[in-house]
Amino acid sequence: MASSSEKQIKYPIESPDVVKTDILVPMEYQYHGQRDIDIVIRQPEYTSVCPMTGLPDMGCITIAYRPHQKIIELKSLKYYLLQYRNVGIFYEHAVNRILEDLVSVLAPKYMEVAGDFTARGGMTTKVSAVFEG
Repeated sequence: MASSSEKQIKYPIESPDVVKTDILVPMEYQYHGQRDIDIVIRQPEYTSVCPMTGLPDMGCITIAYRPHQKIIELKSLKYYLLQYRNVGIFYEHAVNRILEDLVSVLAPKYMEVAGDFTARGGMTTKVSAVFEG
């Protein structure tokens, strides 16, 4: 008879290298130079996987930014975030990676990416990273 550890289901964990930024579509912010705006985008269904266990990690990613010349096209952002679905990445790394990718595409005046992750083992985690251009 197989032991319980031999019965564990193994899920493939993808590397963060599979997440590509060329899917992100920047659009011209036609009011740059006239007024600043603040944009807040929430993705309440973000998922990735724990790189140690392969178990799903779920949470809400909030992106708050002040654009300079470019804003993000939302459908492209949705598909960008969906790439994380099977990626093994820690919360802290995911938030920083999303921030770095969006800053490289948009060159905003300011951006904050925050992750509010659901409870695992009775603990919740909130992580945020900030860019000030």
